[in-house]
Amino acid sequence: MIHSFLMIGQSNMAGRGYLKDVPPILNESVKTLRNGRWQIMSEPINYDRPTAGVGLAASFAAAYSLKQKVAEIGLIPCADGGTSLEDWSAGNALFDHAVAQAKLAQRSSNLTGILWHQGESDCFPERAAVYQEKLGAIIKQLRLELAVPDIPLIVGGLGSFLTAGMYGKYFSSYTAVNEALLQFAKTQPDTYFVTADGLNANQDQLHFDAVSQRILGIRYFEAFHNRQHIITPLTYEQEILNTIYNRAQTLKEKTILLEHRFASGSITQDEFVAELAAIQQ
Repeated sequence: MIHSFLMIGQSNMAGRGYLKDVPPILNESVKTLRNGRWQIMSEPINYDRPTAGVGLAASFAAAYSLKQKVAEIGLIPCADGGTSLEDWSAGNALFDHAVAQAKLAQRSSNLTGILWHQGESDCFPERAAVYQEKLGAIIKQLRLELAVPDIPLIVGGLGSFLTAGMYGKYFSSYTAVNEALLQFAKTQPDTYFVTADGLNANQDQLHFDAVSQRILGIRYFEAFHNRQHIITPLTYEQEILNTIYNRAQTLKEKTILLEHRFASGSITQDEFVAELAAIQQ
């Protein structure tokens, strides 16, 4: 049975890390729900915009595969950049779409967790003041409609870099949102908070860079796996990532990577045939 995870929130859940900045993660046991079918994961996983890139889900799923030893892991990408809590309210399009995709996934998987990262669009004093209450209403209704009252929810903090960029004036209340996320996690059952301390941004000072997204995914997994809040950076984050990056690839994974290179025009047909023969020996 596939263990599946619903990905919701805004752009830092979808991912804006640059693919060129980190080694690829490919694991044939990790699938993404696309067009109602489970397909082997490839990044960008959550293609909400042409700027989509590396998010936290790939390293989360790869760490899950290392520790849990389940047959398959499924990712359900539903995050959408620039969206507020109001956009995610029950009855609005994003909420209904996430419910529909999760229910579709439940036909062939066990919905095992919800991954949430959102808040940048609510970094205004009046929105931050009601953030915890509004998030609670969304999650309560989501669990109800999916019939998963006890499903673990992982929520991530916002980056401290937000006020440093050219749009910094719009994020003056990011600390209030982070506090609301932390208090929500501490007061709600089956809910766990993950810190963004020590993580860095792309040049836009809005989005976690690819290296930080990989680390954030490890933190999300550790919060899920141990059912605990991650309040400070973990000392073994890079060790887990190194294990993921250095994992021996299966024949199927090597073939998929080769097919990607051929399909993108990076190698000729003759090179493809020669390399395919070499990896099959």
